[in-house]
Amino acid sequence: AVTHELKTPIASIRLYLETLQRRPVEESQRQDFYKIMLADSDRLLATVEQVLKAGQLGQRHRQQNRTAIDLVALLTDCIAVTLRRHHLPPDSIVLEPVDVHPHVIGLPEDLRTALLNLLDNAVKYSPEGVHVRCALAIDRATWVALTITDTGVGLPPDQFKRIFKRFYRVPGRPLSKIKGTGLGLFLVRTIARQHGGNATATSSGAGRGSTITLTLPLATTKLQSSLYLNLCPV
Repeated sequence: AVTHELKTPIASIRLYLETLQRRPVEESQRQDFYKIMLADSDRLLATVEQVLKAGQLGQRHRQQNRTAIDLVALLTDCIAVTLRRHHLPPDSIVLEPVDVHPHVIGLPEDLRTALLNLLDNAVKYSPEGVHVRCALAIDRATWVALTITDTGVGLPPDQFKRIFKRFYRVPGRPLSKIKGTGLGLFLVRTIARQHGGNATATSSGAGRGSTITLTLPLATTKLQSSLYLNLCPV
């Protein structure tokens, strides 16, 4: 799957470049070719970044500077990025109202990667229309749980844990045209665990959507913040 995701956009870009080189092309068609090649370049870059990130996370042993992160602000920004990336109307991805802005201690870049992967996954597996709801809740005053629920293809119960494995993709889905490397949810769970949390999945079954829950330690006191700063990667 990863090899396919790397080779396909390269082959597509090469085909359009050869066409432009060999024969005259009307300006309108030339602009269409440029758009397709740019989209293929974005797809290739996204795949390379996922592979590199997976390797980076797997080899991380050094302590890195962690900061307090406003999860609502980060999630709001990631939703805006996802809407633009997939050309979706604003009501396609909704963040339910929150009374407080929970903070966590962590690496902003990694948590941003996790949230974008969750949102992209929800969009990708909603072929009949994107209706994604995001919610934040405080659990037992020490944890914050982010749930991202879609109305897409859903999951059978025996796949709830498997989908977080590196390179794993659910077999037998009637969605062969959906592109992916099987790294997105692996990155989500790895990042969550390196921040002292976890990622889990639930679904009511095929065609009934899925919910992915990202749970992280809540930064509520200076003592907790000091402890989270010293967390070792899992």
